[in-house]
Amino acid sequence: MNYSFGVDIGGTTVKIGLFCDNQLIEKCEIPTKIENGGEAILPDTASQIERMLLARQIDKSLVRGIGVGVPGPINTEGVVNRCVNLNWGVFNLHETLGTLTGLKVVGGNDANCAALGEYYHGGGKGCDSALFVTLGTGVGGGVIVGGRLLVGAHGCAGEVGHITVTTQDKKPCTCGKFGCLEQYASATGIVRMAKERLAGSEEVTALRSVEKLTCKDIFDAAKNGDNFAVAVLEQVFEYMGEALASACCVCDPECVIIGGGVSKAGEYLRDGAQRYFKKYMFHASAGTQFHLATLGNDAGMYGANRLTV
Repeated sequence: MNYSFGVDIGGTTVKIGLFCDNQLIEKCEIPTKIENGGEAILPDTASQIERMLLARQIDKSLVRGIGVGVPGPINTEGVVNRCVNLNWGVFNLHETLGTLTGLKVVGGNDANCAALGEYYHGGGKGCDSALFVTLGTGVGGGVIVGGRLLVGAHGCAGEVGHITVTTQDKKPCTCGKFGCLEQYASATGIVRMAKERLAGSEEVTALRSVEKLTCKDIFDAAKNGDNFAVAVLEQVFEYMGEALASACCVCDPECVIIGGGVSKAGEYLRDGAQRYFKKYMFHASAGTQFHLATLGNDAGMYGANRLTV
């Protein structure tokens, strides 16, 4: 038996999966305590791992290691370079969690981990190379070629959310730049665009009666033929198509996998993004397939586990 852990550290919860021969056999979630610089996050994670091992009477000599996905940049030596959502600064994740658990630790960016998970176990299964894009509160991504994750010299390969798109609406991004895809294709960005259009026009739409507008509301309205919602999403799809066409010129993946909470919109989202991708793509990218992610919130755990292989 070859055991390992996949840990996905998010701003709200830490998802921990126990794997046996790369098959998920148990998973749990614990709260992410971001107070006091997030100092309790790794000790809490270590304690939960100890409990899971004890409950199954698994000796640590049988554990290959712990893979950890974090919401921020991390290099191959395990040095985390600020995770704003966790209130973390700069420190060595491998050393810190390794000391707490007595196990080998390998860290990676959370979007890269989700990319690995989908590549091996989800929407990218069977493809040799993939570009994964995750649409949630922000926009992240990961690139896999020949089964290997492309990290890059500075740990930021696959950051599709920070590709700039052609727009007059130069909204500032959290990264400090303007016009990043994240400001238009994330769940928050889509809602922002819809609200601004509502405020600046008198177009008839069912969305005017929605008190707390969500991204799902906009997709549901568009699927029901609401012209206003359709127009908002067509703009989103165009920004996505432009950014993904640029990214595919660099890494030329066999497939693009769309994941994250927004991907629950399904084929409507996938087909819209692919339609505009074809408008902007380099002609040699015509064979690029578009797939939807299938692992949901477990993708990060699955991918973090693959870091230990």
